[in-house]
Amino acid sequence: MRPKLYIDGQAGTTALRIREWLAARDDLELLAAPEALRKDPDARRRFVLASDVTVLCLPDDAAREVASWTEGSRTRLIDASTAHRTAPGWVYGLPELQPGQREAIRSARHVSNPGCYAAAFVLLMRPLVERGLVFADQGPVIHALSGYSGGGRELIERWEDPARGLGALPYEAPYALMRVHKHIPEMRVHANLRAEPHFVPAVGPFRCGMRVQVALPASTLPATTRGKDVWEALHERYADEPFVRVAPLAAPAEPDEAIFDPRACNDTNRIDLHVLPHPSGHLLLIAVLDNLGKGASGVAIQNLNLMLGLPATTGLPR
Repeated sequence: MRPKLYIDGQAGTTALRIREWLAARDDLELLAAPEALRKDPDARRRFVLASDVTVLCLPDDAAREVASWTEGSRTRLIDASTAHRTAPGWVYGLPELQPGQREAIRSARHVSNPGCYAAAFVLLMRPLVERGLVFADQGPVIHALSGYSGGGRELIERWEDPARGLGALPYEAPYALMRVHKHIPEMRVHANLRAEPHFVPAVGPFRCGMRVQVALPASTLPATTRGKDVWEALHERYADEPFVRVAPLAAPAEPDEAIFDPRACNDTNRIDLHVLPHPSGHLLLIAVLDNLGKGASGVAIQNLNLMLGLPATTGLPR
């Protein structure tokens, strides 16, 4: 019997990409509420409890409510919201986080999908914190650029509205400058940092794609840390990971204009990591990913595969 999957919040951007990437698979039975019932609480509860795994593509409060419905049931959850990313009893759904994380996800009842910005930051930083190559009590500066699909339907409609003309902007638009971004708690907790990073996100005039830059000034690093050490730490940690690619440590040179295109990993579940040492001793770390791939829908499918006992790569583009 094929395992039953239900996506609650099936009309959202994350859900639509999940459905698109699962469309060719015949090893799952995808449950779907009729359009007239997709927001009906009683109907949704029936679909959730009839599933083996439900993916929550919902606002935080709604995700918490659905989680309460499954208490005492056999239904397992993957939550794509922010609600449970640092919550006790939930496994953080970043399979490459640390040795043993896959096994934890495979046996978990409740898995919390990582945020797109946070996944990139944690994959860059955690191996360095563990090796003592960066200080856990020094909050790094993060500048990140995302396609507007990362903000869901509201932001998509805003950026694609011809009357606003945002799609023709020749520059990025920073946001959340005066508030603590919702990804900050998981960044700090899952990178094993004691200090809060300074995070400056921005939206660009393109639908999908993401570039996350982490600046590590020389004055904030241990005196013995070198670019080669940082590159080796990342290369060794992710050498066998099918979806994490660490770019070679190139000789110092000016990169060409297209090398850090935030759209370079679009339509894949891949993330590319780069280490750029500066002659002054500063380090710049860069991650490129699809905010709806490894940043959301792709990693949800990766987690689903693990929870169903399948190879993590099943049905996922690289």
